[in-house]
Amino acid sequence: MSEIEKTGQPENKMGVMPVPKLLISMALPMMIAMLVQALYNVVDSIFVSQLGENALTAVSLAFPIQNLMIAVATGTGVGVNALLSKSLGEKNFDQVNKAASNAVFIYICSYLAFLIFGLVGVRVFFTTQTDIPEIIEYGVDYLQICSIASFGIFLEICFERLLQSTGKTFYTMIVQGIGAVMNIILDPIFIFGLLGAPKMGVAGAAVATVLGQIAGMLVGIFFNTTRNPEIHLSLKRFRPDWLTIKRIYAVGVPSIVMASISSVMTFGMNKILLAFSSTATAAFGVYFKLQSFIFMPVFGLNNGMVPIISFNYGARNKTRIIQTIKLSIAYAMLIMMVGFGIFQLFSDRLLAMFNASPDLLAIGVPALRIISVSFLFAGFCIVAGSVFQSMGNGVHSLIVSVARQLVVLLPVAFMLSLTGDLEAVWWSFPIAEVASVILSGLFLWHTYKKVIKPIGISQ
Repeated sequence: MSEIEKTGQPENKMGVMPVPKLLISMALPMMIAMLVQALYNVVDSIFVSQLGENALTAVSLAFPIQNLMIAVATGTGVGVNALLSKSLGEKNFDQVNKAASNAVFIYICSYLAFLIFGLVGVRVFFTTQTDIPEIIEYGVDYLQICSIASFGIFLEICFERLLQSTGKTFYTMIVQGIGAVMNIILDPIFIFGLLGAPKMGVAGAAVATVLGQIAGMLVGIFFNTTRNPEIHLSLKRFRPDWLTIKRIYAVGVPSIVMASISSVMTFGMNKILLAFSSTATAAFGVYFKLQSFIFMPVFGLNNGMVPIISFNYGARNKTRIIQTIKLSIAYAMLIMMVGFGIFQLFSDRLLAMFNASPDLLAIGVPALRIISVSFLFAGFCIVAGSVFQSMGNGVHSLIVSVARQLVVLLPVAFMLSLTGDLEAVWWSFPIAEVASVILSGLFLWHTYKKVIKPIGISQ
């Protein structure tokens, strides 16, 4: 009897397509989507930099909160991916639909928390970082809009992850691409008041951002209701299923915390760098925008990898799991090596895109070259962390992330800042990444011995 006859559902490609072809077919659309996402992040800052260095600094200081939103959304998505893809591998379609419906509920609740922050907490957030009035006002204008209208980013990511969990990564690419392209188009219109629009300055960048996110959300809803037959999403008579939510958060919470740590790290680094100058903070902000061009494709690769591993873990297919992990690590390390070369050779040209002053160039060029040394180690660590998450063990990823960013990076950066040498501070990044490689390698070996190897002979 065929798979369709037994279950009423066709066999999912994640269990039958050759792994090299499958990984490329799953990851490539995600990588393209992530590159477009990185492009709009960079373009956003390029336009803002035309308003002056204080405007660029304000957007850089807002980054920890924006990153926190994305951390909550993508971290929750890791839990949704792991449960939904595993349930597909087990042919448990009732659990698939429960996971999807409860995911939408969770994302709406997450948005409400940032809505409250946007209404009452934004100004306090900026005044704790700087006393420069122009930076504060720019920052409040920008972050309030991004927070209050953040339902767009939360629901966009929610519906992306539902598509991704069932292997529909081409549609995920379209969802992300439409939002990003709209943002790129609207940025100059609202920032500089083109085509009859009001000249809004930094606030215009925020408006363009949230409108792009809302567009992505609407397209995501359309694709899930018309192009995703493996999920039957119905919110009529919906009641939260607390066991399903618990299973999502068992993987999702460590992922949220792990991604949120980046916000804590960025906030701490901004405080350390402001002791040198606001230009140092601006340089760090530019680095974060530029490095997304390198990291986003690896994250896209991971987003394609996670459902494959989760599906085959549910299907008990050890061979496909191991092959997917090996290929993903190889691809990730290759991407990061290319990124290292670009940052070493073209750091001055990259900074010039941001209307860099001589001071920003003097600080930024060494920063980009030194920090990019960490790229040589980061690819392995990123893939390893996603392997842990895809097999339901987000705690290992959490430990690695805490050790890297809070136990090593920030303390080392602070100690090096005491030398009074700004360039020394940048070396905290490669040092932290070496520690991350060691921990990630140990945990990956443990995962193989305790989880993957006992699966037995695959079919």
